[in-house]
Amino acid sequence: MNRRDFVGTLVGGAALGAMAPSLRAAAAPIRPRILLREALQYENIGDVGRVPGTIRLLYRHLPGAEVTLWPWSLHEREREMLGKAFPQLRIVEGVVDASGRASTPALAEAWTQAEFFLSPTKNARSYTEWAATGRPFGLFGASFDPITDRRSRPAGLTLRELRAEIERLPRGEFEKKFGPRAFYERAAFIYPRDTLGLRFLQREELKPRVLEFGPEGCFALDLRDEARAADWRKRHGLAEEDYICVVPRLRYTPYYRMKHLPRSAGDYEIDALNNASAAQDHTALREVIVRWVRQTGARVVACPEMTYQIATAKEQLIDPLPDDVKKRVVWRDTFWLPDEAAALYAKARAVISAECHSPIIALAAGTPILHVRNPVDTIKGQMFADIGLGDWLFESTEATADQLWATLRAIHDDLPRARARVRESMARVATLQEGMVRAVGRALAK
Repeated sequence: MNRRDFVGTLVGGAALGAMAPSLRAAAAPIRPRILLREALQYENIGDVGRVPGTIRLLYRHLPGAEVTLWPWSLHEREREMLGKAFPQLRIVEGVVDASGRASTPALAEAWTQAEFFLSPTKNARSYTEWAATGRPFGLFGASFDPITDRRSRPAGLTLRELRAEIERLPRGEFEKKFGPRAFYERAAFIYPRDTLGLRFLQREELKPRVLEFGPEGCFALDLRDEARAADWRKRHGLAEEDYICVVPRLRYTPYYRMKHLPRSAGDYEIDALNNASAAQDHTALREVIVRWVRQTGARVVACPEMTYQIATAKEQLIDPLPDDVKKRVVWRDTFWLPDEAAALYAKARAVISAECHSPIIALAAGTPILHVRNPVDTIKGQMFADIGLGDWLFESTEATADQLWATLRAIHDDLPRARARVRESMARVATLQEGMVRAVGRALAK
């Protein structure tokens, strides 16, 4: 059996166990080799969570695949988490120059042996050097946002306004923002992670082999650090399903604070914008916390998705609260990985977040969510509407505390029904993601 036939059986769903013994023996040494370019920044559990989610999908739907992770940045705790979850995973590091030469022997071997290049990001250099080899590649749950820009739209736009802007864009915007279309049209597939990005590519008449909506890998995160989360809950007296988690967000991420870098002129501008909007942006979230505590008697965890939000949670969510409410709120004052966050979210009644990926991690853990989208965030918030949860998606510039509370109260009053709705939505995501991985198999089988 050659590689094309073998991968074809995987794509078609045939199990090796159903093959004749002689075919199983012949097929065993043949494994599709995938080079995954991932792992952007440890300081963001959304970026971190996408990595194990994508890897899990590859192993689940391409049995026998050899996956090699080529990270941009990998923290030691991140590496440990991946090693425990995927002992068969190979990790290589280094860079590839314009001529296709790798800077480390391990990367050189992976680069030479891999048959498919996969990434959720549009890092032109990595893709360009790979494309020059003639081997297939694809963009998996990628972001294509043609609109969001701090300098031209400092006040931001709602998703509704972004949709209208995309429809008004003249043809040719794609190449201005993302580079030569001919390169992208060589892709085996492009799966934008939201339908606004998909609509933009469709209007540009981009024609890779496959162009469809595809939820990003973080939706498939299934790691849980139960022991660490249980210890943290015990120390803070948090009973199962007797608390909610609330995640803040500033308008613009202060990367210099996250990366411990000197502050530039642009950083001063970002700080000024954040300082002018932070109190107002978190007003509705604080009011919901007050109502939750006073009307249910349950607890609240104010926690971060990104490292800078440890301080933001205290400054914007906790410090302004009335004393009787404040004593029922627990501050997560240390950072964590997505496996611990997922374990804590799994035991919560709901997760309310101004960030986008904590709700994804919560949904993957089976917990209902409210996403309160910041006006200067990208189009990615559209994902929640795309998977059938549009009524749990709010715009921070439009939603009132009454609206947020009414939705949270409905979840609280009938948690089994809300959790069933999460399961239904995630079943749809799982079906879509299986199709995304099958597209890798089809590309390998050509």
